[in-house]
Amino acid sequence: MKKLLAILALVATVSCCDNQKSITLLDKANFETNVDGKAVSLYTLRNADLVMQVTNYGARVVSLWVPDRDGNYADVEIGYENIDRYINNTGERFLGAVVGPVANRIANGKFSLDGKEYTLPQNNNGQTLHGGILGVDRIVWDVKELTESKIVFYALLPDGQDGFPANKEVYMTYELTPNNEFAVSYKATTDAKTVFNISHHSFFNLEGDGEGTILDHILTIKSKAITPVNEYLIPTGELVCVKNTPFDFNEPHAIGERVNEEHTQLKMGAGYDHNWAIDREDNGEIEKVADVYSPKSGRGMEVLTDQIGLQFYCGNFFDGSYNNKFGKPIAYRGAIALETQHYPDAPNQSSFPSIVLEPGETYTHTCIYRFYAK
Repeated sequence: MKKLLAILALVATVSCCDNQKSITLLDKANFETNVDGKAVSLYTLRNADLVMQVTNYGARVVSLWVPDRDGNYADVEIGYENIDRYINNTGERFLGAVVGPVANRIANGKFSLDGKEYTLPQNNNGQTLHGGILGVDRIVWDVKELTESKIVFYALLPDGQDGFPANKEVYMTYELTPNNEFAVSYKATTDAKTVFNISHHSFFNLEGDGEGTILDHILTIKSKAITPVNEYLIPTGELVCVKNTPFDFNEPHAIGERVNEEHTQLKMGAGYDHNWAIDREDNGEIEKVADVYSPKSGRGMEVLTDQIGLQFYCGNFFDGSYNNKFGKPIAYRGAIALETQHYPDAPNQSSFPSIVLEPGETYTHTCIYRFYAK
Protein backbone atom coordinates (compact mmCIF):
# COMPACT_ATOMS: atom_id res chain seq x y z
CA MET A 1 0.00 0.00 0.00
CA LYS A 2 2.87 2.39 0.79
CA LYS A 3 4.39 1.69 -2.62
CA LEU A 4 1.04 2.37 -4.28
CA LEU A 5 0.55 5.69 -2.49
CA ALA A 6 4.03 6.76 -3.44
CA ILE A 7 3.28 6.02 -7.08
CA LEU A 8 -0.03 7.88 -6.92
CA ALA A 9 1.81 10.95 -5.70
CA LEU A 10 3.62 10.97 -9.04
CA VAL A 11 0.50 11.10 -11.20
CA ALA A 12 1.23 12.19 -14.78
CA THR A 13 4.99 11.95 -14.19
CA VAL A 14 7.63 9.27 -14.43
CA SER A 15 9.11 8.11 -11.16
CA CYS A 16 12.80 8.31 -10.30
CA CYS A 17 13.21 4.60 -11.08
CA ASP A 18 13.83 4.15 -14.81
CA ASN A 19 11.48 1.19 -15.17
CA GLN A 20 8.74 2.31 -12.74
CA LYS A 21 5.98 4.14 -14.56
CA SER A 22 3.44 6.21 -12.69
CA ILE A 23 -0.33 5.88 -12.62
CA THR A 24 -2.09 8.50 -14.71
CA LEU A 25 -5.57 9.16 -13.37
CA LEU A 26 -8.33 10.38 -15.66
CA ASP A 27 -9.61 13.89 -15.00
CA LYS A 28 -12.84 13.83 -12.98
CA ALA A 29 -14.02 16.99 -14.73
CA ASN A 30 -14.20 15.08 -18.02
CA PHE A 31 -16.89 12.84 -16.54
CA GLU A 32 -19.07 15.39 -14.77
CA THR A 33 -22.38 15.94 -16.55
CA ASN A 34 -26.11 15.33 -16.23
CA VAL A 35 -28.07 12.56 -17.94
CA ASP A 36 -31.87 12.52 -17.67
CA GLY A 37 -31.62 15.02 -14.81
CA LYS A 38 -29.18 12.91 -12.79
CA ALA A 39 -25.60 13.83 -11.95
CA VAL A 40 -22.77 11.77 -13.44
CA SER A 41 -19.28 11.77 -11.98
CA LEU A 42 -16.03 9.79 -11.74
CA TYR A 43 -14.90 7.96 -8.60
CA THR A 44 -11.44 6.64 -7.71
CA LEU A 45 -10.97 3.51 -5.56
CA ARG A 46 -7.69 2.25 -4.09
CA ASN A 47 -6.59 -0.79 -2.12
CA ALA A 48 -3.51 -2.99 -1.93
CA ASP A 49 -1.78 -2.67 -5.34
CA LEU A 50 -4.87 -1.69 -7.35
CA VAL A 51 -6.33 1.65 -8.43
CA MET A 52 -9.67 1.81 -10.25
CA GLN A 53 -11.80 4.62 -11.66
CA VAL A 54 -15.54 4.18 -12.11
CA THR A 55 -18.37 6.35 -13.40
CA ASN A 56 -21.96 5.94 -12.24
CA TYR A 57 -23.15 6.16 -15.85
CA GLY A 58 -23.75 2.46 -16.45
CA ALA A 59 -21.56 1.74 -13.39
CA ARG A 60 -18.65 1.55 -15.83
CA VAL A 61 -15.10 0.77 -14.87
CA VAL A 62 -13.05 3.16 -17.01
CA SER A 63 -9.53 2.37 -15.75
CA LEU A 64 -7.87 -0.27 -13.60
CA TRP A 65 -4.17 0.00 -12.80
CA VAL A 66 -2.34 -3.24 -11.99
CA PRO A 67 1.41 -3.91 -11.47
CA ASP A 68 3.36 -6.41 -13.56
CA ARG A 69 6.04 -8.85 -12.36
CA ASP A 70 8.54 -5.97 -12.05
CA GLY A 71 6.15 -3.63 -10.26
CA ASN A 72 5.48 -1.51 -13.35
CA TYR A 73 1.88 -0.31 -13.60
CA ALA A 74 -0.43 -0.46 -16.61
CA ASP A 75 -4.11 0.25 -17.08
CA VAL A 76 -5.57 -3.15 -18.03
CA GLU A 77 -9.15 -1.90 -18.59
CA ILE A 78 -10.21 -0.94 -22.10
CA GLY A 79 -12.03 2.38 -21.91
CA TYR A 80 -12.54 5.98 -23.01
CA GLU A 81 -11.16 9.24 -21.64
CA ASN A 82 -14.40 11.19 -21.19
CA ILE A 83 -18.09 10.67 -20.57
CA ASP A 84 -19.20 11.93 -23.98
CA ARG A 85 -17.58 8.94 -25.67
CA TYR A 86 -19.65 6.58 -23.50
CA ILE A 87 -22.93 8.46 -23.96
CA ASN A 88 -22.59 9.23 -27.69
CA ASN A 89 -20.75 6.04 -28.46
CA THR A 90 -19.98 4.92 -32.00
CA GLY A 91 -17.78 1.96 -31.01
CA GLU A 92 -18.18 -0.83 -28.45
CA ARG A 93 -21.20 0.03 -26.27
CA PHE A 94 -20.55 -2.17 -23.25
CA LEU A 95 -16.98 -1.22 -22.26
CA GLY A 96 -16.60 -1.74 -18.50
CA ALA A 97 -20.34 -1.68 -17.87
CA VAL A 98 -22.88 -3.63 -15.88
CA VAL A 99 -25.24 -5.38 -18.33
CA GLY A 100 -28.79 -6.55 -17.92
CA PRO A 101 -31.39 -6.90 -16.47
CA VAL A 102 -30.87 -10.04 -18.55
CA ALA A 103 -27.28 -10.26 -19.77
CA ASN A 104 -26.36 -11.87 -23.08
CA ARG A 105 -28.95 -12.66 -25.77
CA ILE A 106 -32.68 -13.39 -25.84
CA ALA A 107 -33.88 -14.99 -29.08
CA ASN A 108 -36.01 -12.77 -31.34
CA GLY A 109 -36.49 -10.33 -28.47
CA LYS A 110 -39.32 -12.41 -27.03
CA PHE A 111 -40.05 -14.67 -24.07
CA SER A 112 -43.12 -15.93 -22.22
CA LEU A 113 -43.85 -15.92 -18.51
CA ASP A 114 -46.95 -17.60 -17.09
CA GLY A 115 -48.45 -17.70 -20.57
CA LYS A 116 -47.90 -14.02 -21.33
CA GLU A 117 -45.50 -13.08 -24.11
CA TYR A 118 -43.16 -10.14 -23.60
CA THR A 119 -41.59 -8.26 -26.50
CA LEU A 120 -38.22 -6.56 -26.08
CA PRO A 121 -36.18 -4.24 -28.30
CA GLN A 122 -34.20 -6.17 -30.90
CA ASN A 123 -30.81 -4.48 -30.77
CA ASN A 124 -28.52 -7.21 -32.13
CA ASN A 125 -29.30 -8.91 -35.46
CA GLY A 126 -32.95 -9.36 -34.51
CA GLN A 127 -32.11 -10.52 -30.97
CA THR A 128 -32.09 -8.68 -27.64
CA LEU A 129 -28.57 -8.19 -26.29
CA HIS A 130 -27.70 -7.19 -22.71
CA GLY A 131 -31.12 -5.78 -21.84
CA GLY A 132 -32.08 -3.92 -25.00
CA ILE A 133 -31.92 -0.25 -25.95
CA LEU A 134 -31.52 1.23 -22.46
CA GLY A 135 -30.46 -1.75 -20.39
CA VAL A 136 -28.64 -0.99 -17.16
CA ASP A 137 -25.53 0.31 -18.91
CA ARG A 138 -27.23 3.51 -20.13
CA ILE A 139 -28.79 4.59 -16.86
CA VAL A 140 -27.28 6.73 -14.11
CA TRP A 141 -26.88 4.65 -10.97
CA ASP A 142 -27.30 6.27 -7.56
CA VAL A 143 -24.20 6.15 -5.35
CA LYS A 144 -25.39 4.98 -1.91
CA GLU A 145 -22.00 4.52 -0.24
CA LEU A 146 -18.44 5.52 -1.05
CA THR A 147 -15.21 4.71 0.77
CA GLU A 148 -11.60 4.68 -0.34
CA SER A 149 -11.94 1.10 -1.60
CA LYS A 150 -15.68 0.52 -2.15
CA ILE A 151 -18.65 2.03 -3.96
CA VAL A 152 -22.27 0.88 -3.60
CA PHE A 153 -24.69 1.59 -6.46
CA TYR A 154 -28.48 1.47 -6.51
CA ALA A 155 -31.03 1.45 -9.33
CA LEU A 156 -34.78 1.03 -9.57
CA LEU A 157 -35.60 -0.60 -12.90
CA PRO A 158 -39.25 0.24 -13.56
CA ASP A 159 -41.90 -2.13 -14.85
CA GLY A 160 -41.86 -2.08 -18.65
CA GLN A 161 -38.35 -0.72 -19.14
CA ASP A 162 -37.11 -2.33 -22.36
CA GLY A 163 -40.20 -4.54 -22.18
CA PHE A 164 -39.24 -6.42 -19.01
CA PRO A 165 -41.95 -6.91 -16.36
CA ALA A 166 -41.93 -5.75 -12.71
CA ASN A 167 -40.24 -3.07 -10.66
CA LYS A 168 -36.79 -4.33 -9.71
CA GLU A 169 -34.55 -2.84 -7.02
CA VAL A 170 -30.86 -3.54 -7.54
CA TYR A 171 -27.91 -2.94 -5.21
CA MET A 172 -24.47 -3.47 -6.66
CA THR A 173 -21.09 -3.15 -4.93
CA TYR A 174 -17.66 -2.68 -6.47
CA GLU A 175 -14.84 -3.23 -4.00
CA LEU A 176 -11.06 -3.43 -4.18
CA THR A 177 -9.99 -5.87 -1.48
CA PRO A 178 -6.67 -6.25 0.38
CA ASN A 179 -6.08 -9.39 -1.72
CA ASN A 180 -5.78 -7.41 -4.98
CA GLU A 181 -9.32 -8.33 -5.98
CA PHE A 182 -11.91 -6.36 -7.89
CA ALA A 183 -15.07 -7.83 -6.36
CA VAL A 184 -18.54 -7.28 -7.79
CA SER A 185 -21.65 -8.28 -5.84
CA TYR A 186 -25.34 -7.89 -6.64
CA LYS A 187 -28.61 -8.09 -4.74
CA ALA A 188 -31.97 -7.62 -6.43
CA THR A 189 -35.63 -7.93 -5.51
CA THR A 190 -38.84 -7.60 -7.50
CA ASP A 191 -42.48 -6.71 -6.86
CA ALA A 192 -43.76 -9.17 -9.50
CA LYS A 193 -42.57 -12.25 -11.33
CA THR A 194 -39.79 -11.43 -13.79
CA VAL A 195 -36.52 -12.69 -15.28
CA PHE A 196 -33.13 -11.48 -14.09
CA ASN A 197 -29.53 -12.36 -15.00
CA ILE A 198 -27.21 -9.38 -14.56
CA SER A 199 -23.46 -9.41 -15.28
CA HIS A 200 -20.30 -7.30 -15.51
CA HIS A 201 -18.65 -6.54 -18.85
CA SER A 202 -15.11 -5.31 -18.31
CA PHE A 203 -12.76 -5.77 -21.25
CA PHE A 204 -9.22 -6.63 -20.12
CA ASN A 205 -5.80 -6.65 -21.74
CA LEU A 206 -3.19 -7.73 -19.18
CA GLU A 207 -0.44 -6.03 -21.15
CA GLY A 208 -2.29 -2.72 -20.97
CA ASP A 209 -5.11 -0.86 -22.69
CA GLY A 210 -4.16 -0.54 -26.35
CA GLU A 211 -1.07 -2.76 -26.08
CA GLY A 212 -1.82 -5.11 -28.95
CA THR A 213 -3.91 -8.27 -28.86
CA ILE A 214 -4.71 -10.80 -26.14
CA LEU A 215 -3.92 -13.77 -28.39
CA ASP A 216 -0.82 -14.68 -26.36
CA HIS A 217 -2.75 -14.61 -23.07
CA ILE A 218 -2.92 -18.06 -21.49
CA LEU A 219 -6.47 -19.07 -20.52
CA THR A 220 -7.89 -21.80 -18.30
CA ILE A 221 -11.64 -22.43 -17.88
CA LYS A 222 -13.04 -25.04 -15.53
CA SER A 223 -15.65 -26.53 -17.84
CA LYS A 224 -16.36 -29.69 -19.78
CA ALA A 225 -19.10 -28.19 -21.97
CA ILE A 226 -20.29 -25.11 -23.80
CA THR A 227 -23.79 -24.06 -24.82
CA PRO A 228 -23.34 -24.04 -28.62
CA VAL A 229 -24.98 -21.29 -30.67
CA ASN A 230 -26.59 -20.70 -34.05
CA GLU A 231 -25.63 -18.00 -36.55
CA TYR A 232 -27.33 -15.35 -34.35
CA LEU A 233 -25.32 -16.46 -31.30
CA ILE A 234 -28.46 -17.89 -29.69
CA PRO A 235 -27.94 -21.19 -27.82
CA THR A 236 -29.33 -24.30 -29.44
CA GLY A 237 -30.39 -25.63 -26.03
CA GLU A 238 -27.71 -28.32 -25.91
CA LEU A 239 -24.63 -28.83 -23.79
CA VAL A 240 -21.73 -30.02 -25.96
CA CYS A 241 -18.54 -31.57 -24.62
CA VAL A 242 -15.39 -29.52 -25.26
CA LYS A 243 -12.97 -32.45 -25.17
CA ASN A 244 -10.70 -32.60 -28.24
CA THR A 245 -12.02 -29.25 -29.50
CA PRO A 246 -10.63 -25.68 -29.52
CA PHE A 247 -13.06 -24.97 -26.65
CA ASP A 248 -11.26 -27.17 -24.13
CA PHE A 249 -9.43 -24.85 -21.73
CA ASN A 250 -9.29 -27.27 -18.81
CA GLU A 251 -5.55 -27.21 -19.44
CA PRO A 252 -3.95 -23.81 -20.15
CA HIS A 253 -3.86 -22.69 -23.78
CA ALA A 254 -2.96 -19.44 -25.50
CA ILE A 255 -6.14 -17.78 -26.75
CA GLY A 256 -4.66 -17.45 -30.24
CA GLU A 257 -3.47 -21.05 -30.42
CA ARG A 258 -6.71 -22.51 -31.83
CA VAL A 259 -9.01 -19.54 -32.41
CA ASN A 260 -8.70 -19.73 -36.21
CA GLU A 261 -9.20 -23.49 -36.51
CA GLU A 262 -11.89 -24.88 -38.78
CA HIS A 263 -14.71 -25.45 -36.30
CA THR A 264 -18.40 -24.73 -36.78
CA GLN A 265 -18.77 -22.96 -33.44
CA LEU A 266 -15.74 -20.74 -34.08
CA LYS A 267 -17.34 -19.72 -37.37
CA MET A 268 -20.63 -18.95 -35.63
CA GLY A 269 -18.93 -16.68 -33.10
CA ALA A 270 -16.26 -15.27 -35.43
CA GLY A 271 -13.95 -16.71 -32.76
CA TYR A 272 -14.64 -17.28 -29.09
CA ASP A 273 -17.95 -15.71 -28.01
CA HIS A 274 -19.63 -18.51 -26.08
CA ASN A 275 -20.94 -19.54 -22.69
CA TRP A 276 -19.05 -22.25 -20.83
CA ALA A 277 -21.05 -24.40 -18.38
CA ILE A 278 -18.91 -24.30 -15.25
CA ASP A 279 -17.95 -27.53 -13.49
CA ARG A 280 -18.96 -26.44 -10.03
CA GLU A 281 -17.61 -28.12 -6.90
CA ASP A 282 -20.19 -26.68 -4.52
CA ASN A 283 -23.24 -25.11 -6.11
CA GLY A 284 -23.97 -21.68 -4.72
CA GLU A 285 -20.52 -21.11 -3.25
CA ILE A 286 -17.82 -18.82 -4.62
CA GLU A 287 -15.06 -20.74 -6.35
CA LYS A 288 -12.37 -20.22 -8.96
CA VAL A 289 -13.67 -20.90 -12.47
CA ALA A 290 -11.07 -19.35 -14.79
CA ASP A 291 -7.57 -17.92 -15.01
CA VAL A 292 -5.95 -15.72 -17.65
CA TYR A 293 -2.23 -14.87 -17.71
CA SER A 294 0.03 -12.68 -19.84
CA PRO A 295 3.49 -14.25 -20.22
CA LYS A 296 4.86 -10.92 -21.47
CA SER A 297 3.85 -8.79 -18.48
CA GLY A 298 3.53 -11.51 -15.83
CA ARG A 299 0.10 -10.17 -14.89
CA GLY A 300 -2.56 -12.75 -14.20
CA MET A 301 -6.24 -12.66 -13.27
CA GLU A 302 -8.31 -15.35 -11.62
CA VAL A 303 -12.10 -15.32 -11.96
CA LEU A 304 -14.16 -16.53 -9.01
CA THR A 305 -17.94 -16.70 -8.86
CA ASP A 306 -21.04 -18.44 -7.52
CA GLN A 307 -22.63 -18.55 -10.99
CA ILE A 308 -23.03 -21.55 -13.29
CA GLY A 309 -21.92 -19.95 -16.56
CA LEU A 310 -19.02 -17.94 -17.96
CA GLN A 311 -19.20 -16.03 -21.24
CA PHE A 312 -15.74 -15.79 -22.81
CA TYR A 313 -15.41 -13.21 -25.59
CA CYS A 314 -12.09 -12.40 -27.22
CA GLY A 315 -12.83 -9.10 -28.94
CA ASN A 316 -13.77 -10.48 -32.36
CA PHE A 317 -15.68 -7.34 -33.34
CA PHE A 318 -13.04 -4.75 -32.47
CA ASP A 319 -11.62 -3.52 -35.78
CA GLY A 320 -9.10 -0.80 -34.89
CA SER A 321 -11.33 1.95 -36.31
CA TYR A 322 -11.69 3.84 -33.00
CA ASN A 323 -9.25 4.68 -30.23
CA ASN A 324 -9.03 4.04 -26.51
CA LYS A 325 -8.47 6.55 -23.72
CA PHE A 326 -4.79 6.90 -24.67
CA GLY A 327 -5.44 7.59 -28.35
CA LYS A 328 -4.42 4.09 -29.42
CA PRO A 329 -6.61 1.93 -31.69
CA ILE A 330 -8.57 -0.82 -29.93
CA ALA A 331 -7.18 -3.70 -31.94
CA TYR A 332 -8.97 -6.69 -33.38
CA ARG A 333 -8.96 -9.22 -30.53
CA GLY A 334 -7.39 -6.58 -28.35
CA ALA A 335 -9.31 -7.48 -25.17
CA ILE A 336 -10.95 -10.33 -23.31
CA ALA A 337 -14.29 -10.33 -21.49
CA LEU A 338 -15.08 -13.00 -18.89
CA GLU A 339 -18.69 -12.51 -17.80
CA THR A 340 -20.11 -14.63 -14.97
CA GLN A 341 -23.79 -15.39 -15.48
CA HIS A 342 -26.58 -17.91 -15.91
CA TYR A 343 -26.95 -19.37 -19.40
CA PRO A 344 -27.96 -17.11 -22.33
CA ASP A 345 -31.55 -17.13 -23.59
CA ALA A 346 -32.62 -19.04 -20.48
CA PRO A 347 -36.26 -17.79 -20.63
CA ASN A 348 -36.65 -19.59 -23.98
CA GLN A 349 -34.65 -22.73 -23.16
CA SER A 350 -36.59 -25.18 -20.99
CA SER A 351 -33.50 -27.35 -20.49
CA PHE A 352 -31.49 -24.47 -18.98
CA PRO A 353 -31.60 -23.48 -15.28
CA SER A 354 -34.27 -20.86 -14.67
CA ILE A 355 -33.57 -17.14 -14.25
CA VAL A 356 -37.09 -16.37 -12.99
CA LEU A 357 -37.15 -14.05 -9.96
CA GLU A 358 -40.25 -14.07 -7.76
CA PRO A 359 -41.52 -11.52 -5.21
CA GLY A 360 -40.10 -12.39 -1.79
CA GLU A 361 -36.91 -13.83 -3.31
CA THR A 362 -33.53 -12.10 -3.41
CA TYR A 363 -31.26 -12.50 -6.41
CA THR A 364 -27.58 -12.62 -5.43
CA HIS A 365 -24.46 -12.91 -7.56
CA THR A 366 -20.76 -12.47 -6.84
CA CYS A 367 -17.95 -12.11 -9.36
CA ILE A 368 -14.34 -11.59 -8.28
CA TYR A 369 -11.41 -10.69 -10.52
CA ARG A 370 -8.27 -11.49 -8.48
CA PHE A 371 -5.01 -10.10 -9.86
CA TYR A 372 -1.52 -11.51 -9.37
CA ALA A 373 1.94 -11.17 -10.93
CA LYS A 374 4.67 -13.74 -11.45
